[in-house]
Amino acid sequence: MAVDYGPITQIAWVGADIEATERLLSAQFGAGSWTRLPDTHFGPHSCRYRGEPADFTAHISLSYLADMQLELIQPVRGTSIYTEFLDRSGPGLHHVCFEPSDFDAAISEAAAGGLPVIQNGAVGDTMRYAYIDGAAAGVPYIEIAEIGPQMREFYRYVKDHAH
Repeated sequence: MAVDYGPITQIAWVGADIEATERLLSAQFGAGSWTRLPDTHFGPHSCRYRGEPADFTAHISLSYLADMQLELIQPVRGTSIYTEFLDRSGPGLHHVCFEPSDFDAAISEAAAGGLPVIQNGAVGDTMRYAYIDGAAAGVPYIEIAEIGPQMREFYRYVKDHAH
């Protein structure tokens, strides 16, 4: 039986100028106010990139357009799936995020289908995430996420302040 990957809950861009992308998505496309998380650190105890412990920093900004979460990521330091993307193709659409009902089963099914995890990690006990190659689906990467109650509450806060 196939895994239910759940809905797409997020669209994300990676670029070199997070503020410019915020302005564009708000002015041109109606995104709400942004919640910026500057210098967000992803460390080797909580994140892996291509199978090795990762250590990098990125600016992250979140907003909503109706019920769709928008995420902007600007790499600051270190090597990650975000710097890999910028080096390969420049700024642009980076990933869409699915929230499956069974995170581990979704990762296993993706791997069995030839889509291994490229980068993965956890934000404490509030969320787990994994990026797989999304080329077959027409997007650079697919994020699979398991969102816990505390992160869900933070997302509600972001959404409430985006309007």
